[in-house]
Amino acid sequence: MSKQKINKLLIGTNNKGKLREIKNLLPKNIKIYSTSGFNLRSPIENGKTFKENSLIKSKYFSKKTGLICLADDSGLEIDLLDKNPGIYSARWGGRGGDFSKAIRRVYRELNKKDKNWKNKKIKARFICALSISYLNKKIACVFGKVEGQISDKPKGNNGFGYDPIFIPLKKTKTFGEMKPSQKYKMDHRYLAFKKIKKFL
Repeated sequence: MSKQKINKLLIGTNNKGKLREIKNLLPKNIKIYSTSGFNLRSPIENGKTFKENSLIKSKYFSKKTGLICLADDSGLEIDLLDKNPGIYSARWGGRGGDFSKAIRRVYRELNKKDKNWKNKKIKARFICALSISYLNKKIACVFGKVEGQISDKPKGNNGFGYDPIFIPLKKTKTFGEMKPSQKYKMDHRYLAFKKIKKFL
């Protein structure tokens, strides 16, 4: 399987922002399919790690469609919150995956831990596990990670998810304030993609 170049690929996500980012990172010669084209709901992610959840998705969607599937599981770890929300990043937004709600929860939890947190550097990182599976077989699974800190308030409307509250290391702007072209060159998904490119 891995000897041949992949020319058709299903992106295993129902998150439009994630789909857009992954499409922009993939080689242009690959024909891309999305789960919405097959009317597929996402599987239950009951893994304990980003890697396990990524593989649950890529295997599930591949078996449902017969296509090779690339899936990502990613999230935000905040050191002060014992690395939460972590694999529960999307779930903090409730059933509808509302990230403005998730961001409010992050600030609520930080306030509970330390009333004075806004005057400190709150270390955090975005992590991405990317996997490619064909039916029940894993072809590849790689990681990308970007370190940074939490902004004292949400800034910017670009990107999606927790982007408005994450400032990458050595930068002053949040991912939400950056142009997509800037963010794509440094974020966790891009770093994972660099490692998975050889399989594509």
